[in-house]
Amino acid sequence: MKSTKPLWRISVTTTLEAEDAVAEMLGEMLGTVAATYFNLETGVSTVSVFCEQKFDAQATRAAVTAGLERIKKCDIKTDPGTVEIGKVRREDWAESWKKHFHPMEIGKALLIKPSWSQKKPRKKQSVVILDPGLSFGTGQHPTTSFCLGEIVRCHKGGKKMSFLDIGTGSGILAIAAAKLGYKPVEAFDFDPEAVRVARENVRKNRVGAKIKLKRGDVTRLPMKASKRFDLVCANLISNLLIAEKQRIVNRLQPDGTLVLAGILAGEFAQVSKAFADLGLTVISQQVEGEWCSGAFCFS
Repeated sequence: MKSTKPLWRISVTTTLEAEDAVAEMLGEMLGTVAATYFNLETGVSTVSVFCEQKFDAQATRAAVTAGLERIKKCDIKTDPGTVEIGKVRREDWAESWKKHFHPMEIGKALLIKPSWSQKKPRKKQSVVILDPGLSFGTGQHPTTSFCLGEIVRCHKGGKKMSFLDIGTGSGILAIAAAKLGYKPVEAFDFDPEAVRVARENVRKNRVGAKIKLKRGDVTRLPMKASKRFDLVCANLISNLLIAEKQRIVNRLQPDGTLVLAGILAGEFAQVSKAFADLGLTVISQQVEGEWCSGAFCFS
């Protein structure tokens, strides 16, 4: 039986640049995973957490405001930095997301859509069903959409291709790869809540038999890989990408493609240099807002 308890919503309106930092701050403060929504038209991000338990709204507002000040001191713009706290009925919460999330096409090969959408796929177009939840996104973030585009671009019909998703989040990339015919498809995330959400999305899309999904820590992967993949996506923060570059690259086929995302535009050159030291060259990149993503291959 679904819960009928009202939800508390704590949200911060901020910049795309500050989105990850705010999401981490809210998540740690309230013991849950934050959901994010980036409005392409206004260029504003809304980061929200939802919870059932009662809490001190005044004290929480003060703590969130103080957290935003700490983020500002790291030279990250947080404007407008508006904090909103209030109750929302589950029914209203579900309906409100329908105004924001619409079908999204990745080329002619892939359609990402929420379950309530009546949009029909094109001929031979694969469909991924992904509804917004209380945490994680639905592929609309620039870094995720770039990864999806590379999954479509790299797929060669008739050729067996493998895929590894490092930091799977909602599982959207792994699901898309499985739908397009990549095999085998493996995915992992350090966050147990991410793994739970990804498993539910895998089940909804009926690709459980095609995806090996588990909880894993990129920092603890064996340095020597037992398997290499044709396409590897790593949507991680820059420091982690650089620190674990050897472990990541060791899982890439010599003629494979590595996609790196989740990188602030100002940090992309540093990330590129780190992977260039291992013999990889940028073959394509995309800057959108404060974010930069890139595809790499061996020189």
